[in-house]
Amino acid sequence: MSTQQSALPVGAHVDQTDPVAEAVARGTSLVQFFLGDPQGYKGPEVRFEGGPEGLRAAAEEAGVDLYVHAPYIVNVATTNNRIRIPSRKLLQQHMDAAAAIGAKGLIVHGGHVNKSDDPAVGFDNWRKAIEATDLKVPLLIENTAGGDNAMARHLDRIAGVWDAISSAEGSEQVGFCLDTCHAWAGGIALGDAVERIRAITGRIDLVHANDSRDDFDSGADRHANFGQGRLPADEFAGVVREAGAPVICETPGGAAEHVADFAWLREHL
Repeated sequence: MSTQQSALPVGAHVDQTDPVAEAVARGTSLVQFFLGDPQGYKGPEVRFEGGPEGLRAAAEEAGVDLYVHAPYIVNVATTNNRIRIPSRKLLQQHMDAAAAIGAKGLIVHGGHVNKSDDPAVGFDNWRKAIEATDLKVPLLIENTAGGDNAMARHLDRIAGVWDAISSAEGSEQVGFCLDTCHAWAGGIALGDAVERIRAITGRIDLVHANDSRDDFDSGADRHANFGQGRLPADEFAGVVREAGAPVICETPGGAAEHVADFAWLREHL
């Protein structure tokens, strides 16, 4: 393990009430969390006792980088107006909230179109969403595990999204979050995943390091702790090493389990 790899920041997805305390409990300098309900359209809320300003100050004082995960229900690609329009609104609200707490990025899933839709419409809806959103912090689009009509499961669809948004105003604020479990379950071979994704996006800004409970190309988004799932250890570690981006573990358990995952990863890097 090189000095660069050992210095790679590795953190975890944590409870949103006091993310800084969660970071301290794990001995890490970065954490990810939701702001409010990940399954609802109600809008973001900062549950930290000191509010947005207090959380920002506490994170700065502790030297902790904050990442926000947008609600799972956000789908700006869909042709369904009753989903797409509220999704755009929710995305902007979370962008504003992420900026208020000084977050380093807002992670959002790629979404999907309906079975009968032309994927090109979904790609263009992504372009429109980027142009319609005031990107106050980097927006990191994450690859997803399942669905034949997903915008970010397969490499060709990711390429379609990137081609579409590359012409959008504000596209320089759009990055990529590579999830190892989603790639494996979604049918992207881990061996050359980083190289192939970089060839499409030009960048990987964050890695979601997760083992997978299910087999390759299963389409199942079920995370496992490191070394306890189906990912080949060498390929898993290789993705993290080659990406060279900050790492967030979205694995089961609390601080003790996450610290064990951090140790496993550093040992294999």
